[in-house]
Amino acid sequence: MEVTAWMSLHHAMNAQDRRPLSRATLRRIGRFARPHRRMLAAFLVFSVLMAVLAVATPVLAGRVVDAIVDGSGTGTVVWLAVVIAVLALAEGALGLANRWLSSRLGEGLILQLRTTVFDHVQRMPVAFFTRTRTGALVSRLNNDVIGAQRAFSDTLSGVVSNLVTLLLTFAVMVGISWQITLLALVLLPVFVLPARRMGRKLARLQREAAAHDAAMSTQMTERFSAPGATLVKLFGRPARESAEFAARAGRVRDIGVRAAMVQHVFVTALTVVSALALALVYGLGGFFSLRGQLDAGAVVSLALLLTRLYAPLTALASARVEVMSALVSFERVFEVLDLEPLVAERETAGTVPDGPAAVEFDAVSFAYPSADKVSLASLEEVASLDTRGGVQVLHEVSFRAEPGQMVALVGSSGAGKSTIAQLLPRLYDADEGAVRLGGVDVRDLTFESIRETLGMVTQDGHLFHESIRENLLLARPEATEDDLWDVLRRARLDTLIASLPDGLETIVGERGYRLSGGERQRLTIARLLLNRPRVVILDEATAHLDSTSEAAVQEALGEALEGRTAVVIAHRLSTVRAADLILVIEAGRIVERGTHDDLLALNGRYAELHRTQFDQRPTSETPLEPVG
Repeated sequence: MEVTAWMSLHHAMNAQDRRPLSRATLRRIGRFARPHRRMLAAFLVFSVLMAVLAVATPVLAGRVVDAIVDGSGTGTVVWLAVVIAVLALAEGALGLANRWLSSRLGEGLILQLRTTVFDHVQRMPVAFFTRTRTGALVSRLNNDVIGAQRAFSDTLSGVVSNLVTLLLTFAVMVGISWQITLLALVLLPVFVLPARRMGRKLARLQREAAAHDAAMSTQMTERFSAPGATLVKLFGRPARESAEFAARAGRVRDIGVRAAMVQHVFVTALTVVSALALALVYGLGGFFSLRGQLDAGAVVSLALLLTRLYAPLTALASARVEVMSALVSFERVFEVLDLEPLVAERETAGTVPDGPAAVEFDAVSFAYPSADKVSLASLEEVASLDTRGGVQVLHEVSFRAEPGQMVALVGSSGAGKSTIAQLLPRLYDADEGAVRLGGVDVRDLTFESIRETLGMVTQDGHLFHESIRENLLLARPEATEDDLWDVLRRARLDTLIASLPDGLETIVGERGYRLSGGERQRLTIARLLLNRPRVVILDEATAHLDSTSEAAVQEALGEALEGRTAVVIAHRLSTVRAADLILVIEAGRIVERGTHDDLLALNGRYAELHRTQFDQRPTSETPLEPVG
């Protein structure tokens, strides 16, 4: 009966959601379950059989008592004992089989949901990731997917088995003694009502503890990353951080103590109530038995069946809530799947023509999408999405980079230079005009063809927390050992990598923080070289480097640009003096265009930027140009 008390409390703790069932959600769940329908059917059949066996055993135990009292002989008692043993073995075998089916069904559904969500998220535009909290998104792939899985492996089987157990138990108990059965049911509110009250209190405590746990997790995630730990050491006052963490952890401890005591008091009280219920059965049953109105075995059967009556009753009382809890997880998963990617590949998409590729922007205008088009409030962890957006940041931008040419984009911060670079690999799509690669609109190209044709190096030089080899092979998984060392040599990294104890197997750390800024950037250039692109985009590739690191990166970039069409974004004008065409971008428009000498002679915005940079400090920066 103590187990029954715990189950009653568990169901009551989850009895919080009262939203109506969504037929659309149920239909979508049905589509996900369809591939598993045979296994699901077997799972339900086994659950019913286990419920039947659970009721049969108490009845046979009563028959054993009757046989002993009646003096029916050892044969009858032994035969009944053998049947009980066989039923126990059968129940155990069914339990193992059901557990295997439950695991296969649940884990199969987790695999299906996780891969579906993961693949869908990978198709989302960059704007989605710039707005979404990574932890909230990962939670959908973990907690919510597991919650959805429980709908099949736990909730569904629980409803079926509890319903069958309840009906059979009630029918058998009424058949034995309807008077004792009714009196036993009178005690049901003593189980259910306190359970609901205590359950709500425990649920509140658990939600508060979860909030503190989430805050601690966020603090640890941010403070334990390389940049976060550095920031704390510089400005964060470690003692203050420790005190804040200890306060939250202490609150979780206090909540844990309170929750443990509430649970223990509740379970102890219900255990006492269950003992009273059993006393009622034995007392009233014994009274009827002594008067010859009830067999002794029937009293034993009623007592055993009573322990199997309250659990399914309390479980079914909260069955709708259990189902809703699982459906909420499904809805949260479907919420992500229903967010349509703004950048999609057309069914008729083709490939970039062979040979050198030109880059062309034809009257391109663009506005960043508003949050409601690319994000979810629940993933941003805000009450409502920011509705701002739709303001154009590019206005009829037109230029052409011929095969093998270098076109440089310069201008003030926020002028739109990086936005132009992001439209070429289709990180976003232009609202008006066309972006062409090899003479073909990028919207008419496959993503694979764009990635094979175009390579990009950004200013942050992002690397995964993996080995040097794995970071390089991201560009071309089939690359050989010789290919890897060749690109490392061309990126001026081969000597450094060869000197490391683990060589190519060296782990670079989170975001590559185990490497210096110049080494990290040269490794991203090596990765680009491994991809062998025909078009290269450099977005402030040397913006945050010192002079020594910049010289090494510039030398590696010379290898990357050799014989390739290049679009280069640079803040330092000295690095783009050799460009075939320089475009001055201001407020999303091309305000000047020409060579370095032409623009200086024009004495306009470019000349102003040039004077500002070179009047402030002397420079020894080398021009960015291909090596011969």
